[in-house]
Amino acid sequence: MVQEKQSDRQQRLDNFLQAVEAAQKLQDDIIKYGLKAAHLYCDDVDGDWLETWGEEENGQKSFVELVTNFLQNDDWVAVRVRKLLKNKTFQEIAVELEKCLSLSEEEDKIFAVKNLLAANVAVTEINRGTSSDEIDEIDLLDLAEELLYKIEFFKSF
Repeated sequence: MVQEKQSDRQQRLDNFLQAVEAAQKLQDDIIKYGLKAAHLYCDDVDGDWLETWGEEENGQKSFVELVTNFLQNDDWVAVRVRKLLKNKTFQEIAVELEKCLSLSEEEDKIFAVKNLLAANVAVTEINRGTSSDEIDEIDLLDLAEELLYKIEFFKSF
């Protein structure tokens, strides 16, 4: 038992010393080569990693890209959301939808999306000088439900 503890401690000490040596070598290479030292430690420094940032390893698109692609098509839900949120970019809409979808309960997600749509409609109506009472809450709720359904559908491809 005592021998086992000593060998475990020795192994951990050896691992620690290897990590310190590797860190010292990295620091020396950075001092010696500057930014070009990244080529010594990274396989694909000049690759397209920045363009593909956020994509899954298995080729799936990021949520923002998925929603952006959906909003650009001619589906009636996409058209209606574009009209309601015309003062926002597709990326802004996708980021806000991602926040809504991070909620745990399905009902909370639907109402968060509805509130997102309603808040933007209310701002548009106020800017036009019309009453926000004209907004049909049921239509917005139906649109929110349909939008969530469509996004889930798009995620499956």
